[in-house]
Amino acid sequence: MAYQVIARKYRPMTFDEVIGQSHVTSTLKNALATNRVAHAYLFSGTRGCGKTTTARILARALNCESPVNQNPDNTCAMCVEILEGRSLDVIEIDGASNRGVEEIRNLRDSVRYMPTHGKYKVYIIDEVHMLTKEAFNALLKTLEEPPGHVVFIFATTEVHKVPMTILSRCQRFDFRRIAIAEIVANLKSISELEHISVEDDALQIIAKRADGSLRDAQSIFEQVRSFCGDTITAQELLSAFHVVDQDIYFQLIEVMKEKNASEVLRIIDEMLKAGYDIREFVEGFIEHVRNLLIARTTNSSTLLEVPESIAERYHAEAKKFNEIDLLRYLKHLTELEQALRWAAQPRYRLEATVLMMVNMESSIELKELLDQLDELKKKIDTVPNGKVTASDDILEHHPSTSSAGLGGTSFENTYRRSVEKQTQKTENRVAHLQESTVSYSGAPLQSITIEEVFRQWNTFVEGVSHERIALGISLGNATPCDIKDGIVRISCSDDFQFNSLKREKTYLNETIQRIVGKRVAIEPILQKNIPLQQKKSEVSASIGVIKEKDEVEHPIIQILLRDFGAERIE
Repeated sequence: MAYQVIARKYRPMTFDEVIGQSHVTSTLKNALATNRVAHAYLFSGTRGCGKTTTARILARALNCESPVNQNPDNTCAMCVEILEGRSLDVIEIDGASNRGVEEIRNLRDSVRYMPTHGKYKVYIIDEVHMLTKEAFNALLKTLEEPPGHVVFIFATTEVHKVPMTILSRCQRFDFRRIAIAEIVANLKSISELEHISVEDDALQIIAKRADGSLRDAQSIFEQVRSFCGDTITAQELLSAFHVVDQDIYFQLIEVMKEKNASEVLRIIDEMLKAGYDIREFVEGFIEHVRNLLIARTTNSSTLLEVPESIAERYHAEAKKFNEIDLLRYLKHLTELEQALRWAAQPRYRLEATVLMMVNMESSIELKELLDQLDELKKKIDTVPNGKVTASDDILEHHPSTSSAGLGGTSFENTYRRSVEKQTQKTENRVAHLQESTVSYSGAPLQSITIEEVFRQWNTFVEGVSHERIALGISLGNATPCDIKDGIVRISCSDDFQFNSLKREKTYLNETIQRIVGKRVAIEPILQKNIPLQQKKSEVSASIGVIKEKDEVEHPIIQILLRDFGAERIE
């Protein structure tokens, strides 16, 4: 007998032998048991997950002369004919090579004929999404109302390309990807039947490379058998497929945590000299960091799809890392994976990314940082005149700055600098407040004339506009009315302008006090329905200084001219 590859030799022959698709096989068996067979089925899913195999089993079950628990017995004359591919009642069509309208018209004509021996005439169309639009249209009417003796079974890996008019006329079954554990179990049973000795770690590597396809896993297994013989070890498999050893990833991330940049570059150099593909290396490193993150987050290794020995190692190593740091590692690596698609020099991008990860400071919890700032604030409040320095006792007594928790001396230096910077900002703020005397409720206000206000008004509006442009626009549209006891009242023409200035009184008071050099206050008042020209006339009459030049030099006008390209209209 000619040699038969493993994928064909161990193809499932009954519904019960189909791996990982119990939600499909159970439904089909129940339909057969209750005689509720649909006239059209659509099987969708990734490659190698059992779509065509299940279609053939269903075709045999529909025509089997003596089914066993709704499974074909595979020994009757009809089952043997179908298995040998000589049955006239089960027609398999490749949708990729028979995709035209003429082929579908021929199919439409042939469905009228009764089956020769079986109960049903079954049409299996593989890769049905490859049919042309015209072919789908030719199939519609027949698919909606086929003869009672016809059953259509469609299989596709790209269900989104099948028209909705076809989908609505079929019972759809979505086949899922085969889990790694199920693939390993299947390969182990095959190795026992074939008398092959294989390590569990080797089976795990094969299952991961199959990426959810059982057929791919069986093909890889057969290739490895040709390379290694009847004894397959994980090390030989890594050599055969040139896969990066897991130890390299453990070693790399360990030296990264130790911030040993030279050793990191040496490991990468050895990896490249060994001929490993950079993209595959990065994909493996992403998976490695992900496994550490899952082990660290769940404090267990049950969710890891790795051999038990490696899972225990992940569980132990994950305790050395902070969750936030692992997430940041993962972010850098995923960005690198995207960048490598277009990188002219992939090695440079890889080295730059890992060096960035090496020099990345350890994370600090937000709560700890807020606690530290609260402590600093208390010291500022208790020290006279707001003077405070970043003393060593702040760093020594707070738990967030311990060497064990946050990476040692390098973090302490960084944190010390950040505290000193924050302290300097606080001291500057206190000095500014002391100089400007912000509040006018606690200290007496000083007298000022309307002329002094108008001489500094444009400077005042311009200063506010530079810092807060929206507030500056509202202030520029307001007009000083009068002054009483150091309070400058400014009139607003609408509620929005009034409310905007009212909310920012404290800021406006600070700014005008700094400009005029006196303790004065701003008080917005609402005066609606006052034309702008009337306001200008009133102001001109009081001080006689508002001229055309003042309007042109107004800060709002300057912003419109400079930033928005406005032009003066005469």
